[in-house]
Amino acid sequence: MEMAFISRAFILLFLYTFVCNLSCITPLFSSSTDEYSDVQCLKSVKDSLDDPFNHLTWTFEHLTAGSFCNFVGVECWHDQEFKILNLSLSNMALKGKFPQGLEHCKSLQFLDLSGNHLYGTIPLEISQNLPNLISLNLANNSFSGEIPSTLANCSYLNMLEIDHNQLTGQIPPQLGQLGRIRVFNVSNNMLSGPVPNFPVPEESYANNKGLCGEPLKPCKGKGGSFKFDFSFESGFVAGFVFSAVSFIISFVSCVCFGHI
Repeated sequence: MEMAFISRAFILLFLYTFVCNLSCITPLFSSSTDEYSDVQCLKSVKDSLDDPFNHLTWTFEHLTAGSFCNFVGVECWHDQEFKILNLSLSNMALKGKFPQGLEHCKSLQFLDLSGNHLYGTIPLEISQNLPNLISLNLANNSFSGEIPSTLANCSYLNMLEIDHNQLTGQIPPQLGQLGRIRVFNVSNNMLSGPVPNFPVPEESYANNKGLCGEPLKPCKGKGGSFKFDFSFESGFVAGFVFSAVSFIISFVSCVCFGHI
């Protein structure tokens, strides 16, 4: 009985010591799931981009809690909240596609990847992965394809700058739902169609020959002057053809019956 009690006490003491020792080891990821996710985010971004000038001097060994907040281009919420608020990697000559690993930056609100050599399409799932974006700057890259309509789901967007790329197609009409937009720049792309009703200057749409609508030239086409002109011209031609055919039939009839 006494031996059993001693054995039990020894086991409890061992377990207590083991737990205490674990608590003294404070790895980075023990404090917050979000913190772990943010580190995953930064690792993935670094791994997915070619960094020829080694601007991303991020090292992930021997990290302490929140130390990644001091990385180049990284800004966290505040000293006690180790969540990435702002990721600014502009003008670093980075090469690659849009970093899919950004989906792990759950609290990100400001993203600036401008002035690099990024290419490919802007991912459709961007609003699902980064729903809290307030500012998105992808200007001065080589992004191609169409502007994803899903950006309309980033309802907090105040600034959307995707100028100086190789984007084609129309500006999705869904973007007109972004009621907080104050800066919107799609200049120097290959876009066409009507522009959204945003309070932005004409320069925001410059060098897209196919764009139209206030503050640019009026749109032609459905419901516009083009349709009216086209209808008028078609009606005129049809009327002329009908009159000509009627005249010929009448003339032939007169000649034929005149010889009977």
